[in-house]
Amino acid sequence: MMRKLWVSFFLFFFCFSVFSSSYAVTSSFIWSQDMEEVSTLPAANLELESGSAILIEQNSGKVLYEYKAHEQLRPASVTKVMSLLLIMEALDNNVIALTDKVPCSENAANMGGSQIWLDVREELTVEEMLKAICVASANDCTVAMAEYIAGSQEAFVEKMNQKAKELGMQDTTFKNCHGLDTDGHVTSSYDIALMSRELLKNHPAIMNYTTIWMDTLRDGKSQLTNTNKLIRNYKGATGLKTGSTDLALYNLSASATRDNLSLIAVIMKAPSTKVRFAEAQKLLDYGFSNYSYEQFAKEKEVLKKIQVTKGTKQTTEVVFEKDTGILLEKGTNTQIEQVVNLPEYINAPVRVGQKVGEVLYKLNGKTLCQVDLVANTEVKKLTLINIMEYTFLEWFRLLR
Repeated sequence: MMRKLWVSFFLFFFCFSVFSSSYAVTSSFIWSQDMEEVSTLPAANLELESGSAILIEQNSGKVLYEYKAHEQLRPASVTKVMSLLLIMEALDNNVIALTDKVPCSENAANMGGSQIWLDVREELTVEEMLKAICVASANDCTVAMAEYIAGSQEAFVEKMNQKAKELGMQDTTFKNCHGLDTDGHVTSSYDIALMSRELLKNHPAIMNYTTIWMDTLRDGKSQLTNTNKLIRNYKGATGLKTGSTDLALYNLSASATRDNLSLIAVIMKAPSTKVRFAEAQKLLDYGFSNYSYEQFAKEKEVLKKIQVTKGTKQTTEVVFEKDTGILLEKGTNTQIEQVVNLPEYINAPVRVGQKVGEVLYKLNGKTLCQVDLVANTEVKKLTLINIMEYTFLEWFRLLR
């Protein structure tokens, strides 16, 4: 019995000594690996027939090629990229659900253009509406969804323009949610790339619909075939949206992913549907041939454990706050340095998501990108109360 009492007192004084002392040391280490140099390729001459074009890398938003990218043009049904973005935001914010039944107004039923011939007596689910919009570019479904979310198409268009401002789409003014020709309804290939990136990067579930080649609605009675032929014919195609009218001619926002490299190519005012698909493919081919994407870490990936002083736990896991990678030009080998700045230990309390350090990726002394390191587990601060609690729990455990 005396031996157990001595052990208990030892535990108490040990905990108290830990609680009443602290120190801090900062350290770093450098890791290097042969990588390909990040640089800008000479401007390519792709000899496009279209009126405007752009190619961007999805993760970084870096422009890889552009031609009259800020010229204001009519977007036609590529307008629906913004409509889809607002629908996905409403889903993610639990404003609507995929199983919601959406009614059809007279206004929606009479839209004209591309449609699935909605009837005012029928209702489709949000998921069915999404499928019709993404695959068949249905104007009637787009208006029905706009009215369901915002109360009216006009109110929904206000939301579209507000979102455009938030994204920095300075060349854009939306007048409707579907893209039928209307005076003043304009955007640019650059702005289309911006909203396409926002949709794909932050709402990847949209690809459950934009990658459908053929499907049905209404218990198989309505056939759907994707207006984007690249979905069937181009390796790695993930979407996104076609558009054409007599005034806009032929437009396309085309996205594809290969080997972790995700690209978005936008074509506007192509003279024919054949040219828009061929030139979008030419842009994507150029990107995949000349660039690669090196992913260094994934969000929540554990780097190491770090010691915690004055805490109820001795360590906490350190993880990457977000996905980390770099766009690289193919053909030039060099060294990318990973510099980890992390203290040897931190003081409690520690909350989940608290920044505890950072990682820098450098080339020739220049920082290419940076990601924060955050704590993955909570550690409460030691107090006299929880020290006593811990000691007595150990005491009673020993006395059993």
